[in-house]
Amino acid sequence: MFQTSLLLIASFAGVHAMSAKAEAPAASPADYVKSVETWRAQRVERLTAPTGWLSLIGLHWLKEGANRVGSAVDNDIVLAAGPAHFGTVTLTEGKVSIRLDPTAGALINGQAGVGAQMLDDAHEVPTTVSAGTVNFYLIDRNGSKGLRVKDSQAEARTHFRGIESFPIDPSWRIEATWVPFDPPHTLETPNVLGQIDSYPVPGKAVFERDGKTFELLPVIEVPGDKELFLIFADRTSGKETYGAARFLYAPMPRDGKIVLDFNKAYNPPCAFTGFATCPLAPPENRLDLRVTAGEKKYAGGPH
Repeated sequence: MFQTSLLLIASFAGVHAMSAKAEAPAASPADYVKSVETWRAQRVERLTAPTGWLSLIGLHWLKEGANRVGSAVDNDIVLAAGPAHFGTVTLTEGKVSIRLDPTAGALINGQAGVGAQMLDDAHEVPTTVSAGTVNFYLIDRNGSKGLRVKDSQAEARTHFRGIESFPIDPSWRIEATWVPFDPPHTLETPNVLGQIDSYPVPGKAVFERDGKTFELLPVIEVPGDKELFLIFADRTSGKETYGAARFLYAPMPRDGKIVLDFNKAYNPPCAFTGFATCPLAPPENRLDLRVTAGEKKYAGGPH
């Protein structure tokens, strides 16, 4: 599943010239390769977990008022699996509650109950309703409320084909120059629903590759985050890699530098399922550069 290059040692000696140079990790080349392989293995472990992204089987938007939910065709929201009648989810002026059907044998946050107010995924622990292998929880996307449905026996999970990646190349672990913004800028980022999300941008990362200068705008995904988040596309997008974007997290800048380790660039959930609501790479983060590092396009994906 994971690819490594037989030329790793040589690549340390012959990296591309960069004003924001490709910083050789403090660890040995072999240790660096091992650390990336470990990161990739943990990534796959999270992805294939019983409630990971591969378990998604549906995303259903709520209408105002009562929404009967279940797998039977007489429901307002027909699920791909689960009890015939889960219960009724009611949306009233932005607030959502559920009343369980007594025949469903369903649980609310793992506990037996009759009903509850539902917290959405803006909360640390959204309300989860489950029965057997199926569960759902509430999401909020710019005021639109929906049910994200998962099944640990989903075909995407049980038939997972593994992730192909570019060979690990230490020259793609880039120490970029950090240029802070004062005050911070705002980056408007479209998502697959056609909505626009706005993220604060504390600065920009500037680096050189193949004699050219490139810039990326990392964002603060959630207030208080200890890492910066990058949504980017490049000249491999739609060919070797997923077309909409790839994701990358970077440690907070330090001493005027920020490390961008493209060997850890990874596919968004939308590369694996049609039921996710992923952001797309904004124009500012579309690189005129082939980033031949990180994850490639997923062969078993919906696109």
